[in-house]
Amino acid sequence: MNSVDEIKELLQKNKKRLVKELQQSKEAVFLIKKSTHSSLSEDEKEKVRIQLLDICKAIPAFTVFMLPGGALLLPLLIKLIPDILPSAFREDDEPIN
Repeated sequence: MNSVDEIKELLQKNKKRLVKELQQSKEAVFLIKKSTHSSLSEDEKEKVRIQLLDICKAIPAFTVFMLPGGALLLPLLIKLIPDILPSAFREDDEPIN
């Protein structure tokens, strides 16, 4: 496989992960709105907690990426601190289809 094919594959894989992360965020927003007029189940509370943690993890990763040389530094940080990425972007999760 040449480098162009590898880049296309990475873009496609991460596009699907971004879509998954956005869907999870929409669900969290819905659950937060729901919590203003009714109680959430324990499962719903856990979903909101996980999604809020994912948002908090994405901010430092985005900040590093925006720094000069951050595009080179971020992959290194991901190797050293794999938990820095939101759950939808972790390699050890189930495959994204």
